[in-house]
Amino acid sequence: MATELTNAQTDRPALTVEGQTFEITKATFFEAAHRMPGRSADDPYGRVHGHSFRVEITVAGEVKPEERWVEDLAVVTGALESVTSRLDHQLLNEIEGLEVPTLENIAVWIANNLRPILPNLSAVTLARPSLEERCTLRL
Repeated sequence: MATELTNAQTDRPALTVEGQTFEITKATFFEAAHRMPGRSADDPYGRVHGHSFRVEITVAGEVKPEERWVEDLAVVTGALESVTSRLDHQLLNEIEGLEVPTLENIAVWIANNLRPILPNLSAVTLARPSLEERCTLRL
């Protein structure tokens, strides 16, 4: 009588997409200037200065059976580009809701503008790569 060995790494049923939660992510860049209100003119944060920003958004959910994906990446790309185009080459302080343009406030602003289009939005990460800084908003 042969003994069957159980291998936890290989003796498992194959995964399928049904019932699994997936995250899809899209990223882009934008350039913008800002200053921190309430700072003196000789404070580096009080002067107008600019950054290259990288924004990454994540949509999470189960695969839609009729479409066979979580979300159409063309829809995700279009939504992200429509929002970041409103920030690109702008003085962020002049945009309603970004009068205090911290990474946290910018991430919330982006999320608020994306959620009507992407209700399954689960995260917004905003980074300033040249400074090796990033901020993530989990929804």
